[in-house]
This record gives sequence, structure tokens and C-alpha cells, in this order.
Amino acid sequence: MSWETVDEFLVQCKPSSDAAYASLRSLLERLDNPETRSQARIFLSHLQKRFPTKDSCDQCFQTYHFRIEDVSLGQYEGHQGRNKLTTMVIPSIFLPEDWSFTFYEGINRHPDSIFKDRTVAELGCGNGWISIAIAEKWLPSKVYGLDINPRAVKISWINLYLNALDENGQPIYDREKKTLLDRVEFHESDLLSYCRENDIQLERIVGCIPQILNPNPDAMSKVITENASEEFLHSLSNYCALQGFMEDQFGLGLIARAVEEGIAVIKPTGIMIFNMGGRPGHGVCERLFERRGFRITKLWQTKIIQAGDTDIAALVEIEKNSPHRFEFFMGLSGDQPICARTAWAYGKSGGRISHALSVYSCELHRPNQVKVIFDFLKHGFQEISSSLDLSFGEDSVADEKIPFLAYLASTLKSNSYFPYEPPAGSIHFRNLIAGFLKTYHHIPLTAENVVIFPSRTAAIENALRLFSPRLAVVDEHLTRHLPRLWLTSSALESTGAMDSSDDTIMVIEAPRQSDLMIELIKKLKPKVVVTGIAHFEAVTSSAFVHLLDTTRDIGSRLFLDISDHFELSSIPGSNGVLKYLSGTPLPSHAAIICGLVKNKVYPDLEVAFVISEEESLFNALSKTVELLEGNTALISQYYYGCIFHELLAFQLAGRHAPAERNCENVKSVDMIGFARSASLVLKNDELSIDGVENGSLIHMDVDQIFLPVPSPVKAAIFESFARQNMSESEIDVTSSIKRFVKSSYGFPTDNGTEFIYADSSKALFNKLVLCCINEGGTLCFPAGSNGNYVSSARFLKADIVTAPTDVKVGFKFTEKTLTGVLGTVKNPWVYISGPTVNPTGLIYSNNEMVEILSTCARFGARVIIDTAASGLEFDCEGWGGWDIEGCLSKLDSSIKPSFCVSLLGGLSLKMLNGVLRFGFLILNQPVLVDTFYSYPGLSKPHTTVRYATKKLLELREQKPSNLSDAVVEHTEILRTRSKLLKQVLEESGWDVLESCAGVSVVAKPSAYLNKNIKLKLSPKGEADHGSATEEVKLDDCNIRTVILKATGLCINSGSWTGIPGYCRFNIALEENDFKKALDCILKFREVALG
Repeated sequence: MSWETVDEFLVQCKPSSDAAYASLRSLLERLDNPETRSQARIFLSHLQKRFPTKDSCDQCFQTYHFRIEDVSLGQYEGHQGRNKLTTMVIPSIFLPEDWSFTFYEGINRHPDSIFKDRTVAELGCGNGWISIAIAEKWLPSKVYGLDINPRAVKISWINLYLNALDENGQPIYDREKKTLLDRVEFHESDLLSYCRENDIQLERIVGCIPQILNPNPDAMSKVITENASEEFLHSLSNYCALQGFMEDQFGLGLIARAVEEGIAVIKPTGIMIFNMGGRPGHGVCERLFERRGFRITKLWQTKIIQAGDTDIAALVEIEKNSPHRFEFFMGLSGDQPICARTAWAYGKSGGRISHALSVYSCELHRPNQVKVIFDFLKHGFQEISSSLDLSFGEDSVADEKIPFLAYLASTLKSNSYFPYEPPAGSIHFRNLIAGFLKTYHHIPLTAENVVIFPSRTAAIENALRLFSPRLAVVDEHLTRHLPRLWLTSSALESTGAMDSSDDTIMVIEAPRQSDLMIELIKKLKPKVVVTGIAHFEAVTSSAFVHLLDTTRDIGSRLFLDISDHFELSSIPGSNGVLKYLSGTPLPSHAAIICGLVKNKVYPDLEVAFVISEEESLFNALSKTVELLEGNTALISQYYYGCIFHELLAFQLAGRHAPAERNCENVKSVDMIGFARSASLVLKNDELSIDGVENGSLIHMDVDQIFLPVPSPVKAAIFESFARQNMSESEIDVTSSIKRFVKSSYGFPTDNGTEFIYADSSKALFNKLVLCCINEGGTLCFPAGSNGNYVSSARFLKADIVTAPTDVKVGFKFTEKTLTGVLGTVKNPWVYISGPTVNPTGLIYSNNEMVEILSTCARFGARVIIDTAASGLEFDCEGWGGWDIEGCLSKLDSSIKPSFCVSLLGGLSLKMLNGVLRFGFLILNQPVLVDTFYSYPGLSKPHTTVRYATKKLLELREQKPSNLSDAVVEHTEILRTRSKLLKQVLEESGWDVLESCAGVSVVAKPSAYLNKNIKLKLSPKGEADHGSATEEVKLDDCNIRTVILKATGLCINSGSWTGIPGYCRFNIALEENDFKKALDCILKFREVALG
């Protein structure tokens, strides 16, 4: 296109707006070329002079489809006193008007330094005048003017040249010897896509973008090109499309997306400034920013007339379908708001309607963590962003929750699974506690002095069961959750002469005040004392020292609770107990209990820790967690771990010299040892393997799933913590559990059914064991059961009978074996793992259950069906599922009244992860319910766990869904691994019982038994040295230990499975660990068989 004069140029512009745009593009090409730039700018000067008045500019716009006019900056003049900018507009670009002028006025409310030497982006720059004005006034390092309208970008470049060069085409330099061309660029960009794609980090983001949904949604789906229609390109300045954010319902979806994109590219100290129409109401506008972690300041507010070319029908439609009401005003002077429907009708009738317009400045609170959170959300979790709420009334709440959400987001994003942690608790978390005590209280502890419990109540009850004292004195404030039987015993008079085989624990409640407590201790001489310290005595250590001396003198174990005085603060108050421990080791007869409940965000989220400097007590307490609780919820440890981490981040390492502690020589007094039943279990039963911190062990000996956690599970976990103010209906899982057990097992429930929930199914099982003991019952296990459950029952001193089983029926209960056992015991309780049997991985059919339940009914047995290992069946053709209700309906009327069926379950396997711990128990007999509740102290699932569980259970009901697809994927992995492990084991001399469900495989090391092998000896904690060896004869008792020493592989032996000779292997390992496990099996074959 050629033109040389103004007249020729105007002739080419006149036919249409497209023709005018083509001519302007050719003009821009000349401006871009340094050789023709000066002449092109002079040409623009001549063109502007052709239309010197406002009327002539209007005529130019009508005739030639463009206009050049001055934008007055008023009092906001630039660095050289320039109080106006020269700008061009075309019909397809939003004209500068009150909306953008108000925005510029708001920006000017910031101090002059806000943009100086900063990198700035303007969203929706239109014809670019605000970007140019920012550069002109504040001399930023760079301004990126961004717009989705390609024609707007071209016109913005023309406007840049108009203001960077004078009328003679010469550069205009600022005081730093730079021109606007050095400071401003314009680019076609959907919001901040240009900056994201080019890795541009911004310090300031300003935006004046559409906030009304297009009344014609289909129009917004068109491809945006330079050749699009003038009307469509102009609509981009007035309307926005649905963005997939909750703010869409208010027309603010595009702003919401801009804010979230901005979080990714803005620097930590950056500021965003947005123009917000007040139509949705100020509360809605401000919440858009606050729930995303911003602190906001309203810079400027005014009223403006609603643009006549913007249809507000979309807002009327929103009001029609929701209770929300938008805010408009009749004219500029009215102060009584009217709704969108009224405003629409008033405007259609010729009235002028207005709305508030505010300019908000926003800064991220804890920007680095918020960035991590939103980075997680954009990687496949955008659907849960509507649940995110980072708005907090107090900074202290934000300072606690935001770092945790960032840590959780980072963990969920970077980890495909949750790693194995020992029963004593996460090593990282224990190190953090020890680090906090060392840094803030100067107590030189390590992770090996700290045991983690689900709650303070669990820690106290576990300690009392570990020692089973005939008499214990317990602080009256700490007895509320102890078993009622302990608190109602009246055997005081015969305490001194009672037979040690009597297992009753008698608890005497005592006042917390130390002098009264000590008087009781001296008189009653209890074997265990559990107490706190009164507030007025906690500041100094004298009361604690007196308690230590008194309990040591009479041979009592002391557990001192400091929960009320332990402060999670960077400036903790004086604590006499901790002050004492900074200078003196904790005596062997004493331990410290601390429940962590003083967080700012979740008052019902608890973990507890116990401090002991005696190795045997540390080890024993760790085992009680494994036996009685399973494990402490990992995410609860993560939460408090974040708080400790934040507190430790305030301190410089090594600032204080290591504490010097006095080692007092005190007389040795006989202390109560562990209870006989506890000692036998701790010594003889096959529990977790301790003493290895390098993480090199491969754990095929734990009931946990280490397969990749599916995205829906990660989303539910994160959303449960991100939400605020959850309603009771959102966390009430009972209706979902009812449907789940009905569809999965056909288990009957009615209005009298009791649903009980806990952190784990293990804790619920143990309460049932106590009910069995209370009734004088005998607990019947099949040979081939979960060894942890059997050990727990032994620890609790239950009367146990093991029913023989046969390999021909897969080591399952049969009518014959059950009849043989139940006929010999009184008050039988029968434990059944099913439908999937742990550990064999076989399945009980519905017909088998009819036989088993019929047999149990004849003998009046109480039946516990444990479904915790079920839900991942992979080779079960013809199984058809369970119908427990149908089974029970077939029983005749001669059943004994004591017969009942209780359903026990855990959802870790069903939810395909090892971290979301949720156990449930369903009881149908009132007497049993009453007995169960006489044993309080259950660690209940936290609100967040219940929310996530309910969400996932509801998702399981949807088919197809991402979760159901993940179940199929996991079962296929388990099928493949089961077959592969069977192949490797058989090639290595094992007899394998082929599994068809769950995460376990059992096999017999037939080729190894009675073989003599030589093992190389290595000093503890060191690498292999020399050729020192020991010769070992392999048998069912030592095969586990030998395999561990030879290969680092942990499995369960026959003493755990209850099936002589058969070992258990967990196949639900992380992929690399499973491969290593197979290598270990092959390595052991070489070591043992050559």
C-alpha cells in the first residue's frame, strides 16, 4: 500500500474500518523502520493538524475510521511537565473514558516510587495510553502493554511513537537519557501469557479489564485475529467469557484469572493494581483478592455512568438464578442501590444508571508460599481453586496456615506416594521437635528421644497399658478419656497384697497442685503417676523437682504433662520443666508428655509427643503406637512440623553454645517394669524393624500402600485443608459410609445402627478387643491372620485361640474348623478378614460367608468382619461380591441372642493412598455399643479427613470417574506384580500361594529351611569390613532376620502370618522399591543356595 500525502492516506482509509486499519499498519511499518521513522512521525503531525478541533476529530472518526486527539493528564503531569499525551484510536478499540481515567487517578494515589525502575505489565492496555503515561511519569525499567486484541497492539505502538518522538520526528529524552521507546513495549497477549511464555518476572501489574459476561457466549469462542470483525474486536473490551472460576457468577472471572496468572509471574514484593466495577458489591470484589492471599488497599473510588454500549443482561440473568444482587444507582447522585434487573429496566426506558468504580492495590501476604500453592493448582488441580480461601482476620492465622498449605501443595506435587515412616513418628517431625527444644529451650535432645502419638489421651493410656500398674495416680484433669473401669475400681484396701496376675488397673484421681499430689503419692505409693503442673507452679522448676524426687524415692514412674504450658512461639514464656531439662538430663523413671493442640487454625487437630531419655522406654512406647494406634496421621505431623519449621527459620544455627548438663548421682530404686503381657509381646512378636535411619530398607512388611496417589485423592486432601467454615453436612460421612458398605458388602444398617469413626481401623479393633475382655470372651483368629492384630490382642491380655486352617482352602475358616474351635471356648468372638483375606490375598465367597455366619450364629459368637484389606480385587471372576444382609436372612430362628456381626474397615486401600487414614466400625447391638463407649480415648478423624473421605466416597459412586479409573489402574498393577513376584519366588525356591486380591502374597521358603548359610558381619552403622562371618541355620523363626541382614529386605515370617513356614510380602510398593525387592529375593537365593 503506497501513499505519500495526507490526502492519499485519507482516501485509502475512507472505504471501511478495515481499509483504515490496513493504512495504519503500513504507517506503523514506516515508524518501526529507523530509516523512515522520523518522516513517518512528521507525517502523523500533519495528519493530526488536519483535524484540530474536537468536532473535526469526531468527523474524522466517522469518515476515516480513526482519530488522533490529546489525552489530558491534568494534575498528573509527566517528568518534563508534559500534561497530555497524543493518542490514536480506531473503532475496534475501547475508547479512553471515565473507566480508564478513574483507573489512572487511582494509580496516582500511590507514591511516586511505586513504578520507578520497576518492571510493569498493563493488562488490557487498549490503545496504550496508560502504559505510556506510567512510563512518562515514573520512569520504570520496562512497561509491557498487553492486549488480546491484535489491532489494539498495533495502534498502541503507533501511539508510543507519537509520544516518544516530537513533531519533527526527533527522540524525546528523559532525565536518564532514555526515550519512551526504551521503556515501553506492546504485545498481543491473552492476559499474562506473553510474560509467562517469555519468563518475564514482574514487579507491578496493573489492569483495567472487562467484568461483564458476554450476553452472546458463542461469540467469545471465536478465534481472535486481526481480520476479525470490528464489532467482535470491540466486544473484547466490554465483555469476557466464562473462565472456570467461581467469580464467573459475578462477571469477575477474567479478573480472577488475571490475578492467578499474576501470582505466577509477579516478584515476591510485587504489587497488583486493578480497576473494579462495584456492580457485584464491594464485599465480592474485595474477597476475590483476599481469598487468594492478598492484602488489599482501596486507592480510589467514584461513580461512573454505565457505558451505553455494554449490555448488562448477563447480570440480570445471574440475579435470576442466584440470591446475589448487583449494585447500580439511578444517576450519579443517588446513594440507594438498585439491582441489575431494575437498572436494566430503568436504562431501557431512557434513564441513566451508574455504578461504583474502585481501584484496588494488592500485595501478597507470604508471597513465596502463595506462589507454591497456585503453582500446584495449575498443574491439574484448577477445579479445586474455588475452595481455596486464604483470607484471614488475623495475621497470626495466615502465618500458620499459608506455609502449611504451601508445604502440602509442594509435597503433593512432587511426591507420587507417601513414604514409610516408623511407628515412633516421622523422623523429620521428631527432628524438628528436638531442634525446637534445643534452639529455644537449650535442651540437647535428638529424634531418638521423641515418640509421636495421635493425641495426649492416647499417650497416657498407652503408657498405663505398657506398665499396667496395680495403682496409678492421675491428675484429675487428665482422666476424662480413660476407661471407666479404671476409674470405678474400689480395690484400694487390698492394693498391697493383690496377686500380680490380676490385670485390673486402678486409677485414683488427684488434684494438680503439687503439694497435694505429692501427699497422695507418699500415702498411696502408686507405681505410675501421671500429672500436669498448676499454672502458678509452672514458671519455676521447684514443683517439678519435688515430683521427680518423690516419685524416685518410692519407685514410681512419672509422666508429666506440659501441654498447657508449651508454647509454639518464637518468644515462648518461661517454663520451669524445660528450664530444668536444659541443665539436667531427664531421669530414667520420668517422661514428658505434650499434646499439641494450640494451633491457630484447626483447634481439633492434635498430635502429641513423649520425651524420654531412656532408650528402653522410648522403644517400648514406640511399639505401643504400632500395637494400639497403627501410626500417627502423617498429615497431622506435617502440619505441626510446618509450625516448628517456621519457628526454627527465625533462628541462626549454632548461635548458642551446646548446653552443659549436670549428671546427678542418685540412688537407684527399683521401678515398676513393663507389664508381663507387654514384655512378652515386645520381646517375642514380630513388630516393625527399628534402628535404621538411612532409609535403605525395603519394607514389604507393612500394611500400607505406596502406589502413586491419584490426582482426585491429592485434590481432596488439599481441598480439605484449603477450605474454611465447612458445614456439618460437608463433613458428615455417615450417609456415604452407609451406601458404601451396602454396595460393597451388602451390610445391613438401620436407625439403631451405631457408626463409630477413628484415625485407624487398628484403634477400633483394639477397643473391640477390650469389649471382648470385658465380657469374658475368647478371641478366635484363623491361622493366617494379620499378625499386627494378633499381637495387639496379646498386648491387651485377651484370651486368644487360633483355629487351624489348611492350605487346600487357602488358610480360610471353614464350617468344620470353626465348629471344632467354637465348641471348646466360652463367649467366642470370631475375627474374619474379608472379603479379601490379609495376608493371603484370597477371597471369601458369599457362600463361604453363609456357612461361617451360620456356624457362628449357632454358638452365639460375636463376629468381627475386618474389611480393611479389601477393595482392590484383581482376579476374582465369578466372585460376585458379598450380600451380608442376605446371609443373615438365611439364618434360622434358633440363633443365640449373643450373636451379632460388626463391620470394621479402613479406607486407605479404597482411597488408594497410605496417608488419608480413616477407620470405621458399624455396630448393631446396643449392649455392645454401651460396652464400647466405656472405653473412650479414640483418636477421631479430623474435620479435614472427614471432608476428604466424604468427597472421595461420593466420587467412587460416580462411574466413570477419575477415581474409578485409578482403581482399575491400581488393580492392574497389583495383578501384574502378584504374578511377577510369584514367578521370581518360585524360581528362587519358594512355594507360593497365588493371590487374587489386596496387597499381600504369602509364600513358603521350602528350599531354604534347615539350610546353613554364612552371613558377613558388619559393625553397627558401618560398611562391610573384611571377611568376618557367622553361620546360621535357616528356620521359620529366623528367616526374616537373615533375609534382612543379607539383603536389606523386610518381610513378615510365619510367626506373623500365623501359618507355619509361610512369609508375607507386601506388593504395593513404589515402583523402584518393588524392583529392588525382586533383586533382593534373587540376591538371597545366591547367598543361601549358591
